[in-house]
Amino acid sequence: MFSFFKKKPAPPASTAPTQAATPAAPAAPVAAPAAAVEATPRASWVSKLRSGLRKTGSSIATVFTGTRIDDALYEELETALLMSDAGVKATELLLEDLKRRVKDSKATNPADVKSLLTEALVDLLQPLEKALVIGEHRPTVIMVAGVNGAGKTTSIGKLTKRLSSEGASVLLAAADTFRAAAREQLGIWADRNTVEIISQAGGDPAAVSFDAVSAGKARGKDVVLVDTAGRLPTQLHLMEELKKIKRVVQKADPTAPHEVLLVIDGNTGQNALAQVKSFDDALQLTGLIVTKLDGTAKGGVLAAIARERPVPVYYIGVGEQLDELETFNAREFAQALLA
Repeated sequence: MFSFFKKKPAPPASTAPTQAATPAAPAAPVAAPAAAVEATPRASWVSKLRSGLRKTGSSIATVFTGTRIDDALYEELETALLMSDAGVKATELLLEDLKRRVKDSKATNPADVKSLLTEALVDLLQPLEKALVIGEHRPTVIMVAGVNGAGKTTSIGKLTKRLSSEGASVLLAAADTFRAAAREQLGIWADRNTVEIISQAGGDPAAVSFDAVSAGKARGKDVVLVDTAGRLPTQLHLMEELKKIKRVVQKADPTAPHEVLLVIDGNTGQNALAQVKSFDDALQLTGLIVTKLDGTAKGGVLAAIARERPVPVYYIGVGEQLDELETFNAREFAQALLA
């Protein structure tokens, strides 16, 4: 049974018991070197994330350059948080929490307030931090949705790479059957990752999904990743098609889909929150992949999601390379956002 748990940046002791608990005991000797090897790439990736969110970090940092903690500071901070796409509800919650922390700590230096804001943001984002677990079902069927341009198919390629590198066998389902470019793109990712793909030109997306799940079971695959057609949540007939795919997948495996992921573009601000709400209402999302946090994204929308629709964030993406998809860590993200 395969289990992939989110790797914590701080002492690896939290992940060690998980690895030891899996039946594959021989993997234990490899665990320590792997953690050590990963430290540098993870730090490098966090640096990329910090760079990607620098616009928001810079605008918030200017709030704390003064010498006084007063109403003017909180008003400037409120504006900066709203401009970061945090939304009204999350901004109000953060400011209320921050004022309480400032009072309790008796802080007098604006620089200290920034540290307290980081802790408030970490607490808000913490419920979003959850690991994607593979292996409780075989195959684990993961249905992936998202609007056109969000980076859905690219994220599937990255996720395939990540799962394959962890030892899972992956089968892709090209259920975006009406857009030839989508099938071709997914086929390229399948070739890059040397995994099998179920594809059919012009066929019914639900039928392709059914065939893929059936093939995954017959071939003993660990994961079946279903790429659905990109759509807007306002296109009700297409949202109904997504529901149909989910129903048909359940005919192939009554326990499936085991995960329903939504890919959202980190640049789309409050629109991303609207997408999460719409897709969650239609499909009961189990997780998110947030993409394109690499230069223009404001990042505050994760605070809005945490406040209004706390669907777990399994991964965040920075860049286009296969290995530029990492597990979400609330503290890393908060520190990058407020750098």
